[in-house]
Amino acid sequence: MKRILFALSLAGVLCGGSTTWAETDHAASAVLTTSHHAVLDTDHNTSHPSDPALNTDTADNNTATAVDESSNTATTALDHGDTAWVLSSTALVLLMTIPGLALFYGGMVRKKNVLSTMVHSLVAAAVVSVIWVVIGYSLAFSEGNAWIGGLDKVMLGDLHPDTLSGSIPEILFVIFQMTFAIITVAIISGSIAERMKFGAFVAFISIWVIAVYAPIAHWVWGGGWLMHDGALDFAGGTVVHINSGVAGLVAAYMLGKRMGFGKESMAPHNLTLTVLGASLIWVGWFGFNGGSALAANGSAAYALVTTQIAAAAATITWLLVEKVVRTKASVLGGASGAVAGLVVITPAAGFVTVTGALWMGLIGGIVCFWGTTRLKQLLKVDDSLDAFGLHAVGGIAGAILTGFFASHFIMGDDAPVGLSGIMHQVYVQVIGVVATIVYSAVLTAIILKVIDLLIGLRVESEDERMGLDLSQHGERIE
Repeated sequence: MKRILFALSLAGVLCGGSTTWAETDHAASAVLTTSHHAVLDTDHNTSHPSDPALNTDTADNNTATAVDESSNTATTALDHGDTAWVLSSTALVLLMTIPGLALFYGGMVRKKNVLSTMVHSLVAAAVVSVIWVVIGYSLAFSEGNAWIGGLDKVMLGDLHPDTLSGSIPEILFVIFQMTFAIITVAIISGSIAERMKFGAFVAFISIWVIAVYAPIAHWVWGGGWLMHDGALDFAGGTVVHINSGVAGLVAAYMLGKRMGFGKESMAPHNLTLTVLGASLIWVGWFGFNGGSALAANGSAAYALVTTQIAAAAATITWLLVEKVVRTKASVLGGASGAVAGLVVITPAAGFVTVTGALWMGLIGGIVCFWGTTRLKQLLKVDDSLDAFGLHAVGGIAGAILTGFFASHFIMGDDAPVGLSGIMHQVYVQVIGVVATIVYSAVLTAIILKVIDLLIGLRVESEDERMGLDLSQHGERIE
């Protein structure tokens, strides 16, 4: 109960107002959880739940002794169910970017910039895929130090198809993580839409995924300092959403506002595409969060439920707030609200109860509406498609709220206990948020400045008026 009141107070501060909330009781059932995204030692010895040696109902003393020895020495075996689930999840996460995010962003820009906006997602998938296997995965998930991984797995080293990461092939873990890197980079394109050179964007993402994404992924998931400090991030609240949203904000500032911003209409040209994109993103997020359990088990199933509830709750609150503030609940608002809820629950999906997910979704819809409206005005930035307002603001709220709502029912002894435990977890979460913001902002600014000096970031004024579809790609929608 204290967690809910504390969290709601925080949301009130974030939204710039005060709200009185009714009390409710937590109700949850216990669910077995697995450690998420940790770098798994493929030589680690542990017993597998399906090991027949574990059944000792009719065993004699000698068999019991053999069972004990087997429990201590058996090597983790390939689990076909886990493998099938993560294979499916990998496809779902890639679906979030191509075509999900491409459609979501493509529908929100003006007609003359549709193709140039959609190709950002496509080229992100292509460029990041190559860089990830060459060096990105090694920097993020091989043994190194507290800040960065090593070079042991450059070009995937001697990674054999039979090499395991937990109960799945490590090569599967490689491509599952690749899809996370892809969508992180693609999200940034929402902040720079309609004015950045295509070549500059390709150069930027090529460097950024190595210099920014891989180190932060290592901090949180690859055995780095935030992981050792106990930071909770089930599926990428910091690594993906805060990281990309902050990078997008910095890029928007450095590029400057679009020509005519605030003076002429920049209404979305086709919200049908945006709704289709948001729908695909919502479906794909089941792989994003559910797949992050890295197993076909109760933790994955519970993550699906919390994901659905948070997305639904945020959609409702966004539409309600929009109705009150603007007198009409918009289609774009509904799509944005769904994404907001999905972002907020991402760091917490495998750590909170359904009750916690409901509250996080309700809070997330309000906070992200504020982030894309009032905060955007205060920052005086042209964040074209609200990458910062949705992903960074939602990611920050989700990361901090995870500290409040992390549940003993789900996490067992790993959950924070008592007020002091909760406050310590919130402190660790805040440290992770601040570190991600600072590192992402500084490195993004440096990378963009270097590219600007070498080839320039922004298209010429005449090209911008013409539209980037024609000026950058020689094509247009008739």
